[in-house]
Amino acid sequence: MNDSKAEICFVRRNRTPFGGAEKYLERLSNQLTEQGYAHRLIHSRLPSFLPSFLRVLLFNMGVCLFKGPRFYFSLERISCPDIYRAGDGVHREFLLSKKKSFNLLNPVYLFLEQRCFRNAHKIIANSMMVKNDIIRHYRIEADKIRVIYSGVELDIDNSLAGSVRQELSIDPSTRLILFAGSGFARKGVSEMLHLLAKLDRNFFAIIVGKDKHLQRYITLSEQLGLAEKVKFTGPVREIDRYYVDSDILILPAHYEPFSNVVLEAMRGGNAVITTRQNGAAEILQNELLMENSTDEKILPALRNLLDNSDHLENIKQQNLDVVREYSIERNARETLALIEATMKKLSS
Repeated sequence: MNDSKAEICFVRRNRTPFGGAEKYLERLSNQLTEQGYAHRLIHSRLPSFLPSFLRVLLFNMGVCLFKGPRFYFSLERISCPDIYRAGDGVHREFLLSKKKSFNLLNPVYLFLEQRCFRNAHKIIANSMMVKNDIIRHYRIEADKIRVIYSGVELDIDNSLAGSVRQELSIDPSTRLILFAGSGFARKGVSEMLHLLAKLDRNFFAIIVGKDKHLQRYITLSEQLGLAEKVKFTGPVREIDRYYVDSDILILPAHYEPFSNVVLEAMRGGNAVITTRQNGAAEILQNELLMENSTDEKILPALRNLLDNSDHLENIKQQNLDVVREYSIERNARETLALIEATMKKLSS
C-alpha cells in the first residue's frame, strides 16, 4: 500500500479532543504512523459563524470536488467516500430515538447519508447493530458492510488509583459510579439520575462530560435529593484516573453505535451497565443490559453489584479479560487490511 500512487486521506469535519470519533481517528493515525503508512487528515476550515447545515454541505462539496485520485477513508457522511466508517451510526435510526423537532441538519444528514452508503465501495460498521440498521433503512447489500469493532489502548496507569477519591474526599468503602460522555440527553444522564435516586445504598456518582444544558442536570440532581451524592466535573483530559477509581460505569444511552467509553471503562476495571441501543452491548453481560434508557428493571442487578463485592469483582475481571480482545492494534490491523484490499480492487 505504501507504493500506491493514491494518497490516503482520513476525512473528519470537526476537531475536538472530547469526541469519540476524533479520539478513534487520533489513535488510528498514531498506529498508521508507527507502522510507516503515509496519510493525512482532512478537517473543515469553514468559519463557525456559518449555519451548521451549510457548513456540512460546503464541506461535502469541497472534499468531493477536489478529491482527484486520493483515497478517502471517511468518518464523515460525504457523498464520495471510498471507505466509510459509520462510527456515528445511522442517522435515520437515531431520529427514531429522539423527540421530533425541526432542524435543517436532519434532512441534510439524511441526504448525505443515503449517498454515502450507496457510493462507498466498503462500509465499516462498529457493531452488528449498526450493520443491521444500515441494511434495514437503506437496503445496502450485507457483503458491502464489514463489522470492525472499536479498539482501545490497553495500557492504563494504575498509579493514578486513589487520586479522584482523595480529591473528592470519597471513602474507600463507598462504591463509585461513573458516567462519561458529552451530549447528556442522548446518552441518558437524566435517566441515570432517576435510577440513582431509587438506590438506597452507599454510593457516590461522578458525571464527566460537557453539555450546554449542564445547569439543568445539576438542578435535576438537587431536586431528586442527590446533591450530596453526585458530582458534575465537566469535560476532563485525564479521564483514566476516573476509570481506575470507579467501580461501575452507567450509560443509559438512547442511541450509541458503539460507545468507546465502554471499552475504556472495562480496561479500567469497571462493571458496565448500558442499553441494548448501544452497540457495545454486544460484548457485555446480558444481565447488565437495559432494554431502553428508562428501564428500571435493571435496579436489582445494580443493587447486587453494590451489595455483593465478590460478584462485582467477578464482573470486573470478566470485563478485563474481554477487553483484551479489543485493542487499538487489532482494530488498526483489520482496518488496514480492508483499506489495502479496497485500494487493490480499485486499482485493478
